[in-house]
Amino acid sequence: QVQLVESGGGVVQAGGSLRLSCVVSRSIVSLDSMAWYRQAPGKERELVASISRGGSIRYADFVKGRFTISRDIAEKTVYLQMNSLKAEDTAVYFCKATEMWRTHWGQGTQVTVSS
Repeated sequence: QVQLVESGGGVVQAGGSLRLSCVVSRSIVSLDSMAWYRQAPGKERELVASISRGGSIRYADFVKGRFTISRDIAEKTVYLQMNSLKAEDTAVYFCKATEMWRTHWGQGTQVTVSS
């Protein structure tokens, strides 16, 4: 079983930065992809960024160059660097790992951006 543990959330002022971390219990490149999702109150969970086994990266349009997904394969960790945070970025952020017909989720970490 794949275990995912997120950390790095907190409260930050608009315009500030946070770096989220997701520690994975097995090799990241043994998985099809890793991704960050977020879910705000009353809204559906939405994809923020993803990185495939081969290193291909995708971002949601609302990131607008503010967020960066990266990985440290040796440390089995995926990061989400979030800069220029806005109030609308407030959400619970989840780490997701995918392999064929199987999805693994972390418990989530709260990000609150105050205006």
